Amino acid sequence: MDLLPRFTLAACLLALSACASLSPAQRERSAQVVAAARPVAVDCDRLDRCAQPSPLRDLAARALAESTPEQPRHYAIILDHGTDALRARINLIRAATTRIDLQTYIFDEDDAGQLVLDELLMAARRGVKVRLLLDQLSALRRVDTLAALAGAHANLEVRIYNPVLDRARINYPQYAIAAACCWRKLNQRMHSKMLLVDGAVGITGGRNYQDDYYDWDREFNFRDRDLLVAGPVAATMDTAFVTFWNDTRTKPVEYLRDVGKRLIDGGVPVLPAPVFEQPERAQAMRRDAADAALIGERVAALAIAVGEVHFVSDTPMKQRSKGRDREWTSDTLRELIEGARSEVLLQTPYLVMSKPAQAMFRRMHARERTQRPRVMVSTNSLASTDAFIAYALSYKYKRRYLREFGFDIFEYKPFPQDAPVDVAATGAGTPGTPEAAGSPPAHPGHGPSEALARPGPGFGSAHAAPGYMHDRRSVIYRPYSAPLSREYAAKRYSRRRANEPVPLERAGPRLGLHAKSLVIDERIGVIGTHNFDPRGDNYNTESAVVIEDEAFAHALAASIRRDTAPENAWVIAPRKKPPVFSGLDYSIGKLSEQLPIFDLWPTRYATSYEFVPGPACPEPLPRGNPGFSACYRAVGDFPEVNLGLKSVMTRIFTAFGAGLAPIL
Repeated sequence: MDLLPRFTLAACLLALSACASLSPAQRERSAQVVAAARPVAVDCDRLDRCAQPSPLRDLAARALAESTPEQPRHYAIILDHGTDALRARINLIRAATTRIDLQTYIFDEDDAGQLVLDELLMAARRGVKVRLLLDQLSALRRVDTLAALAGAHANLEVRIYNPVLDRARINYPQYAIAAACCWRKLNQRMHSKMLLVDGAVGITGGRNYQDDYYDWDREFNFRDRDLLVAGPVAATMDTAFVTFWNDTRTKPVEYLRDVGKRLIDGGVPVLPAPVFEQPERAQAMRRDAADAALIGERVAALAIAVGEVHFVSDTPMKQRSKGRDREWTSDTLRELIEGARSEVLLQTPYLVMSKPAQAMFRRMHARERTQRPRVMVSTNSLASTDAFIAYALSYKYKRRYLREFGFDIFEYKPFPQDAPVDVAATGAGTPGTPEAAGSPPAHPGHGPSEALARPGPGFGSAHAAPGYMHDRRSVIYRPYSAPLSREYAAKRYSRRRANEPVPLERAGPRLGLHAKSLVIDERIGVIGTHNFDPRGDNYNTESAVVIEDEAFAHALAASIRRDTAPENAWVIAPRKKPPVFSGLDYSIGKLSEQLPIFDLWPTRYATSYEFVPGPACPEPLPRGNPGFSACYRAVGDFPEVNLGLKSVMTRIFTAFGAGLAPIL
């Protein structure tokens, strides 16, 4: 047989094998194995299921007691610090008395993921009903883990959303088959995130369950944001979760081919005890989460009393043909933005906009000058992003964003000097130290005092000092980050190195922006999962909490403005005009930008600027201020980046990658 027919036959057999599902008899057998193995005994016979006291759970009781149908009361907490966000989650899990519902896009098996999973299992064993809903492409890494969880306890259920090829996990060849046969379904992911306890208090926002969302990674962590909300709106959150849980796209994990076969062939595997890379850190987190006084001081004390709260959530119907003509989270967010009168503060990690969003911002910028709101956008620089392909398309359209939409763009620095990050928790040293360069820290993990340390000024100093090293570990040599850590599923199984953070001029634990937030006129605040991008509009399910309250909006605005401060971000503004042919340069550049491919004009309209304080420049200025050029110096298109292959690749994707915008 010739080589081509052999290859074709092998590919067909592989495709048929990958697409095969469990038979009804096999599904029944798998379910029987699970039912027989699940323990039913519980560790606690008290009505409250031995729940620990929690000031966060108490907020829900207060809110419900103070609410009336006409005047609801809620308590809202902005969770900026990653370690506090993890403490709050564990504290609430331990405070649950009836049920815990957890819905997420990414759930890893690293330290943070194992810790939360272990806490959920302990809650189930003391009698709390636990439902864990995971998106397929970023669910737990091991089939054995999922099989073990299926039979871990009668109070724990695990389901997978939209399992392409009827599997819980797919490998690279299977991904290629899924891309060939079911491209749209493959891209329709559950990006919604929620932790709901007792149907009374919930957490939603940008964070998944992985070390780098909680300041626990030595090299790269996300500057992210969640919202804890307690009160009547939790009932709406509960309805949203149940809609996903009961949808036909959601499958019990034991019904899926790979997990079911594992159960039928070998029974329910034993779930091993968690093995932490830094056990001292995990133990410190457990102690902190059990300390009601500490949680009260660090988290509950930040609660803002608000009135009505709206939880906006897509449902799986969005991803069906019947849902295309309905209004979803994207439409609600655009309505809020278009209603702005003075200012829009928008924070998104990936500045890639859908066509409806672009049309909206054009309309807003076309208003009379006195009625045109200022639009401030906080987003990633190339140096801080975890998605350089997405950044390349943002880079392509900066002229459009500045000229046609009137944006003021602030790009996050990889080593911000004033960031809500617990540097000690990362387990890495400061930039320039042996720990930061890749050696293990002298004392992995830390005690409670270090766990409580908040960052001070000077994290990631803006100026390179002797001892700084080129950060060649990222992208080229960096081993830690697998595709699981990325949130754009269409590219998840592309070459791993293609979408990781770019190499920098110096080493150290860097930050990348991941928060998704919005403030309208310092009157309405929004925290959610939507990246304000085409994926969120067309493929993913998304959710958001909308609060119309000046105190809350002011607090959220202050958090976003912190990220746009000169010590934390570069300003994007037009570059200085060339001495000759500036008009021709602009016209050709604009024409080149319109091309979906072959956008090859070498000079771009805008570049990055650094604020230079001095007697004549005591405060930062907006880019349109006449004194801007005297107070800011140009630092290049890709500051802090170790120029090389990645800068070339960024320009290549700028030139040829416009067609990828809908799936990024």
